[in-house]
Amino acid sequence: MVEEKISKASEQDVNADQVEQAGSAEGGVEMSVEELTLQLAEARKRADDNWNQYLRAVAEQENIRKRSERELESAHKYALERFVVELLPVKDSLEMGLAAAEGATSEAAKIKEGIELTLKMLATVMEKFNIREVNPQGEKFDPELHQAMSVQARTDVEPDHVITVVQKGYLLNDRLVRPALVIVSQAPD
Repeated sequence: MVEEKISKASEQDVNADQVEQAGSAEGGVEMSVEELTLQLAEARKRADDNWNQYLRAVAEQENIRKRSERELESAHKYALERFVVELLPVKDSLEMGLAAAEGATSEAAKIKEGIELTLKMLATVMEKFNIREVNPQGEKFDPELHQAMSVQARTDVEPDHVITVVQKGYLLNDRLVRPALVIVSQAPD
């Protein structure tokens, strides 16, 4: 029993020593709380910086995806542009041949009929691929769609209007493939 009392007393002494050490080290505990607070603030700042970088990266990736989709859509939509440019002189030649055969004999009538049928077929194909003709005869000159070959002073036509269409223009899906070549009126001096 005496030994128990001695061991209890020594335990109490040890506990008292620990409390004293904790009390004397209180300043150290406060310091480490301050350090932890600073470390937490730094960690939060880094986390915020990383979050902002992540959001910017996500936004940039979304912009790249949208731009790629637009470019791909444009590539699909205008893939036939070169084909259209090559096909247009054929249509022009057929129209000129038809105009030349207008006043000819009966044999020329058969040629004219063949050309007319060919032009109708070509017009159907062009319509199918959303190729539209720009024929601005009598319209106001539009530099977005027309290219002026020359100007003529005219009193019978308002200034800046198309007098003659030398060559029709064409649009592919509302994009200009070839401007209409025109002669434009101007006011006499």
